[in-house]
Amino acid sequence: MSERLEDIAKAMVLPGQGILAADESTGTIKKRLDSIGVESTADTRRDYREMLFRTEDAMKNNISGVILYDETLRQSAKDGTPLVELIKQSGAVPGIKVDTGAKPLAGFDGETVTEGLDGLRDRLAEYYELGARFAKWRGVINIAENRPSRASIVANAHALARYASLCQEAGIVPIVEPEVLMDGPDSTHDINRCFSVTLETLQTTFAALDDLDVNLEGMILKPNMIVPGINCPRQASVEEVAEKTVLCLKTAVPKAVPGIAFLSGGQTEEQATAHLSEMNKSPDLPWALTFSYGRALQAAALKAWGGKTENVAAGQRAFAHRAKMNGLAAIGTWTETQEAAA
Repeated sequence: MSERLEDIAKAMVLPGQGILAADESTGTIKKRLDSIGVESTADTRRDYREMLFRTEDAMKNNISGVILYDETLRQSAKDGTPLVELIKQSGAVPGIKVDTGAKPLAGFDGETVTEGLDGLRDRLAEYYELGARFAKWRGVINIAENRPSRASIVANAHALARYASLCQEAGIVPIVEPEVLMDGPDSTHDINRCFSVTLETLQTTFAALDDLDVNLEGMILKPNMIVPGINCPRQASVEEVAEKTVLCLKTAVPKAVPGIAFLSGGQTEEQATAHLSEMNKSPDLPWALTFSYGRALQAAALKAWGGKTENVAAGQRAFAHRAKMNGLAAIGTWTETQEAAA
């Protein structure tokens, strides 16, 4: 495969394919494994992820890239094959989460800025040697009565731009993820408030990327969809979410960006699929619209597997199903009938 940033970015948003976010930190994956009564150890974490990466149907047909956590990037499968090699063998691109998490933004109560820039150049060089060809950094924007502040948006946009610039220097495609939360501490905001905050966040982020001369053709955007907060009394229809999301993106995202891979946020698995499919019915989209889901691709597989060797095939079937449904959504042809038929 070509090592040009532009070619890697294009390969990550091929029609009918999207990105598996398997980059849960050790703390987050522990919660997931706790939910099925499995102790979180290096081996159980490896076994779970190996099950996903060996799901041939999903990995070959619907998964174009996999975001890994530092531990997973270094792990090998039970038979000794590095997990990175399993991903490459399926035709997908291995990636790595590089931020160190959202920390309180000094002077701005209830707001955060993502850290991890210190030492990032050296870490990226090592990750490149270990096989990663893209990276991910998530900035978190919270909506509440007097939030977000302009300072929070600017601080996160600046960090995302610095990260993206360092990635491209290292030959790694940056996934730029500014997430406006739908499930923060308050979450009563309506869809129009989400629209205005997301629009400002995206415009500020692209201005910061421009300031640092980031090559837009060699990056992927990973935004939230335009949805009301989960505690908003009026929830939106699938059509409204799709219409407002596409309008927001067309207003803020330059056409040079090859692809937009949505996060699922607090949506259910089917909501995330339905919204994506509806958006892909929109005419004249200048970029590929696809998925970069974690829980919305994995929840059913995790439950079906339950930590038992004899359930690996069931877990893989569940994962393949969700990957296929989202693959259809990425070309705008998913239907509830197909969902039910499977």
